Amino acid sequence: MIFSDKQYTVAQQALEKLQTALLAVRAAGGDKQEWLRKIEADALESQISDIEVEIQEYEMLRDGQISFSERFSLADLPRILIQARIAQGMSQTELASALNMKPQQIQRYEATEYMGASLARLIEVSNLLGVRTTESFSTAEDDANGVYAWSGANTVAWDRFPGKEMIKRGWLSPGLGESTANAVRSYFDRVAGPQFASVLHRKKIRGENRPDEIALLAWQARILDIAQQRMAGAHLPVFEQDETWLPELRALTLSPDGPRKAVDLLWQHGIILAIEPHLPGSYLDGAAMLTADDKPVIGLTLRYDRLDNFWFVLFHELAHVFLHLFDSLHFDFFDEEGPVGDDHLEAEADAFALNALIADEDWARCLSRFALTDEAVKIDSERLGVHASIVAGRIRKERGDYTILTDLIGNGEVRARFMRGGP
Repeated sequence: MIFSDKQYTVAQQALEKLQTALLAVRAAGGDKQEWLRKIEADALESQISDIEVEIQEYEMLRDGQISFSERFSLADLPRILIQARIAQGMSQTELASALNMKPQQIQRYEATEYMGASLARLIEVSNLLGVRTTESFSTAEDDANGVYAWSGANTVAWDRFPGKEMIKRGWLSPGLGESTANAVRSYFDRVAGPQFASVLHRKKIRGENRPDEIALLAWQARILDIAQQRMAGAHLPVFEQDETWLPELRALTLSPDGPRKAVDLLWQHGIILAIEPHLPGSYLDGAAMLTADDKPVIGLTLRYDRLDNFWFVLFHELAHVFLHLFDSLHFDFFDEEGPVGDDHLEAEADAFALNALIADEDWARCLSRFALTDEAVKIDSERLGVHASIVAGRIRKERGDYTILTDLIGNGEVRARFMRGGP
C-alpha cells in the first residue's frame, strides 16, 4: 500500500521501469526460447498490475473521489486508518501534528500497521479520522458512494448473507445437515470464486442510499452464476473495444421485444447480460463486472419496470465495460440511478450513455425539451430514430420532474418480457 506522496512518486517510477522492461521482453527474440519470454512477461505483467492497483487506490483516496468502506474486524483496523488518513487529504506529518507526535512515529506506525500502538492510541487516531469501528469511515456528507472491499474470503461474514432468500429463489440448496452459512460459502466459491471477495474485485458503489454490501456480494454471485450457465457449452465471442455496433443496439429501442433482443446482440459482441431482481437492502439497478477469465458481464435488476430506465441503465453499464473494466482499476461497478456528485467515473458513464442514446448535438435541437408535450416528444423521437421513452426519460431526468410525460416512459413493459424464460 502507498502511504505518502513520496512513495506515490517512487511507485510511478517503478511502474515506468517495469513497463519498459515488459516492452523489451516482448520485443526480444533470438536466443531466448518462447516459453522463457512468456514466463518473464507474465511475471512483469503481474508486478505492473499490483503497482497500478496501489497507485489507483492512492490517487482516488487522495483526491477525495471515493471513500473506502467495509465492515471489518479489528485486525483490519490499521489498514482502514491509513486509508482514512489519505482519503481526508491528510499527510503523515499533518496527522502527527494533530496528535502532538513526531512524523517519524506515524511513519513507523503505518509501516508496521500500528503494531506497537496502544489501544488508547488506536482509539485516538480513529476518533481523529472519523473511523467508526462498528462499520467504516466516511469522508463525505453523503457516504452512499464508495468502495467496499474485503481483504479475503475468510473475512466475509457468511452468516450475514440472505441465505433464506437465496434458497427461496433457487440459487442454492443446503445438503443434509449443512448449515446455511456453509452452503452460501460453497455456492459463492463455486459460481464466483474467493477472489471476488478480495481487493482484486473491489465493489464501487454509486447511489443515494447506503447499500448492504453483503446483499450486493450475494447478488453478484447470482449474476456470475447466470453468466456461467449461459457460457456452458456455448461459444461467447471475444469482446473488442469497438463501439461501432452501439447504433444497432440503440435502434432496438424501437422494437417491441427490444430488451430481449439486446441480450442476443450483446452476446454477439462478447458481453453477457444477466437479469436478476435486487435483494432487499441493495438499492441496485445495474452492475458491470468481469468473470474470473475476464469476460464482461452486465447485471440488471429491473427494479424500475420502465423502458427509459432499462435502456439508460444498460447503456450506463456498457460505458463501464468500454471505459473502466479493463483499465486496471480492479473495480466491479454497482449502480443505483441518481446524482453522480463528484464521481468522475460515474459522470463519464452517464455522459457515454446519454450521448450513445441521443447525440448531444441532436439533443440540442429537440424542441420537446421546452414544449413538454407528448406530441412534441413523439415528433423528436421519430426524427432521432429512438423510442419515445428515451426522449421522455431524458427530459424528466434533466428537469428533475418525474411527474411529467408518464404515458411515454414504457411503464410495465420490461419485466414481463424477461419472465418468459429470461436470461
